[in-house]
Amino acid sequence: MPDYNPLLAPSDILVQLARVLEERKAADPRTSYVAQLYAKGTDAILKKVGEEATEVVIAAKGGDSAALIHEVADLWFHTLVLLAERGLGPREVMDELASRFGLSGLAEFAARHAPKEQA
Repeated sequence: MPDYNPLLAPSDILVQLARVLEERKAADPRTSYVAQLYAKGTDAILKKVGEEATEVVIAAKGGDSAALIHEVADLWFHTLVLLAERGLGPREVMDELASRFGLSGLAEFAARHAPKEQA
């Protein structure tokens, strides 16, 4: 992976990382952790996302900001692996977040949970 550029916007970092994760699909699982995850399949990736989410909760409960940041970075990383495995990336997530601007959180939640109309 290219060296980290601190001048990149956070969304640019996610896009750059997503590009690398996509490249890792063709990598040798013997030499790439991400390629190993892809080779093991969706269930292994989901297990890792679940483990990282639990570690975020534990770090948050522990009150150590540095540990929380570390664990959230791990969770984001593994979530990006999951997205890439499904042919998705940060752009789709950013678009979803952008679509929620201007909505109250309660209104957005209600809209997602409204009963579907029968055609």
